[in-house]
Amino acid sequence: MLIAFNKPYGVLSQFTDKTVPPRPTLAGFDLPEGVYAAGRLDQDSEGLLLLSDDGPLIARISSPKFHWPKTYLAQVEGDATEEQLTMLRQGVELKDGTTRPAKAQKLVGAPDWLWPRTPPVRQRKTVADSWIELTITEGRNRQVRRMTAAIGLPTLRLLRIAVGPHRLEGLRPGLWREEPL
Repeated sequence: MLIAFNKPYGVLSQFTDKTVPPRPTLAGFDLPEGVYAAGRLDQDSEGLLLLSDDGPLIARISSPKFHWPKTYLAQVEGDATEEQLTMLRQGVELKDGTTRPAKAQKLVGAPDWLWPRTPPVRQRKTVADSWIELTITEGRNRQVRRMTAAIGLPTLRLLRIAVGPHRLEGLRPGLWREEPL
């Protein structure tokens, strides 16, 4: 079984949390029993999270050696320039090494299908923001956020919209559907 879930902002990509008080987890969304996340999305990121009850499938999806592309929409602080996008396309130097080249393009505003985030992203009247679409084939910790920060565009909001052939389309936050294997 393979499940596509639209993880809301503020929810952990796991079923339990031992902090006091506990933070929201996947356990609050009536997901099928026996499924586990194939990869992670940070608590402050939202969007597509794949879950499965098939261990080898989870390993294929989450392991960087299989190069499953992961596509994100990032609202960034600043007006993304072609030079900054080129830096993403060539690979960005991070503390743990240079990233693989990414696909990157600037969007004209937020997509019209995008839901408002709760809580809303902070707005600064004196600083522009822009949206970029970024596809990576690695899965380093907080990689997209670190990449955008390294090129001078701190991420304000991050949504994963695709993992391999699986897309977020049609799923509202907190909802899930079974995907073809």
